[in-house]
Amino acid sequence: MTTVGEFTDRIIGNVETVIVGKREKIELLLVALLCQGHVLLEDVPGTGKTMLARAAAASMGISFKRLQCTPDLLPNDVTGVSIFNQQSADFEFRPGPVFANILLADEINRATPRTQAALLEAMQERQVTVDGVTRPLPAPFLVLATQNPIEYEGTFPLPEAQLDRFLMCLSLGYPAEDDEIRILRKLRKQHPIETVGQVVDGAELLDLSAVVSDVHVDESIERYILAIIQATRSHHELALGASPRGSLALYKTSQALAVLRGRDYVLPDDVKTLAPLTLSHRLILRPESQLRGRTSQAIVEEILENTELDVGKLE
Repeated sequence: MTTVGEFTDRIIGNVETVIVGKREKIELLLVALLCQGHVLLEDVPGTGKTMLARAAAASMGISFKRLQCTPDLLPNDVTGVSIFNQQSADFEFRPGPVFANILLADEINRATPRTQAALLEAMQERQVTVDGVTRPLPAPFLVLATQNPIEYEGTFPLPEAQLDRFLMCLSLGYPAEDDEIRILRKLRKQHPIETVGQVVDGAELLDLSAVVSDVHVDESIERYILAIIQATRSHHELALGASPRGSLALYKTSQALAVLRGRDYVLPDDVKTLAPLTLSHRLILRPESQLRGRTSQAIVEEILENTELDVGKLE
């Protein structure tokens, strides 16, 4: 079996042939995969969200499906439906797009709450129940959901319970000028996604995920994580702080980032890097703070600046 570093380096190098200048974002997607968590991508159209998911799936040789969310999308369109077969005189289950290793739920906030709820069981329990029958989803299973942070007309905001199921919230952003020139040149004849091949065995991902749990987290780092979480719960500008699922997300992603960077121990910088990405989408601002233009990301950064690590306890 390959090491985590070898596994992730091959994927990153392969995905970078499609997604130019976004190495850090690719690393963070792999952090989510190693933690077997889901990712919410908030970005404007055309920044490469779909290509990122397709390239990652192709690099690992695992299945990928895309679900375009619209207001008329039904729960069965996500999970699947049982259809009566006249020849066998019995019902046959036709699996929906959720039966994939990587599911891209494009513009998830355009689906109705009823359809959004169909993803909740899949994201948390990694199974779906249709017509009273529970069916397990393939492993690994990652939901990569996108939403446009600019256009909210005709959308249904994700409820807090569903936002809490996303391990991280990322944004690819616009490419730098030099990177965009490279993109233009790459797309002169054929899109690079058409030639992306498999470079690792995706089946190894589950075994490599177990390595993440063995990464050492010093007690001082654990208390540092909890101090950040507690600060969100008592912050005067927040109506809702991070849940225990949020503290676990920060803990696990810090372990994954450490092993991805070749370490078997977590550093405070790992926590600082991942705190805004794992916590911001779980926080709810008070109305008066929203009116002042404050953001949850800015508050998390402020908390990081004001939360001290007891270095005397570091090993």
